[in-house]
Amino acid sequence: MTMADLHSLTGAYALHALDEQERGRFERHAADCESCRQEVRELAAAAARLGLAAATVPAPDLKNRVMRRIATVRQEAPRTVPLPRRSWTRGGGTRRLSRWALAACVAAAAGFGGTAVWQHDRAQQARDTARQAEGRTAEPAAVLAAPDARSRTATLAGGARGTVVVSASRDRAVFVASGMAKPPSGKVYQLWFDDAGTMRSAGLMDPHRATEAVLLDGRVDRASGIGITVEPAGGSAKPTSAPVALLSFPT
Repeated sequence: MTMADLHSLTGAYALHALDEQERGRFERHAADCESCRQEVRELAAAAARLGLAAATVPAPDLKNRVMRRIATVRQEAPRTVPLPRRSWTRGGGTRRLSRWALAACVAAAAGFGGTAVWQHDRAQQARDTARQAEGRTAEPAAVLAAPDARSRTATLAGGARGTVVVSASRDRAVFVASGMAKPPSGKVYQLWFDDAGTMRSAGLMDPHRATEAVLLDGRVDRASGIGITVEPAGGSAKPTSAPVALLSFPT
């Protein structure tokens, strides 16, 4: 991967579209590249705002049609075993060719059966992956696209940026961070709802991601904002450190 390739990954990184190896290479590059860090911050903020700008409701049967297609579309043509061009003869030659032809047919049938099993397994894996992805993204996307979604963006420590998006109708909130410094080893960023000065856990951030969109755990209820603290891996029942950021909810 060339330097030019790394510079071109800012958009994919901001949208969490890189695999683990690519993300690691880009983050090592971005540690010494201010222009890439700035571009990632801007793209992540733009992506959060675009989620609020417009919502497109998919057709009710879209998911069913996609899942049906996954199970029926052939991914790879089956391999066949061609029979040799040989004349049929009487006696032992006929018996030998018949046995060979029978073996070839059995092998071909086994190949077809193996292809069908492979396709079924791949289709099942695709369905399972789709369900998992849907579960991870459906609710955050619904909050970002809600008609009453409101957002507020602030600059965090170290030049990072954070955007909190709240939907009163769904009673949920999403926190979008970009350019977050990695927490110390064995530590994690923990999010908290601010309930009139009492902090209520709202979930953990991925310590390996500098850019991330997190659906806050639990309902917004009467919380006025969120806080971020550095906690031991696995999180804490109550904050054990001073907040590294505080964001009030948009009104």
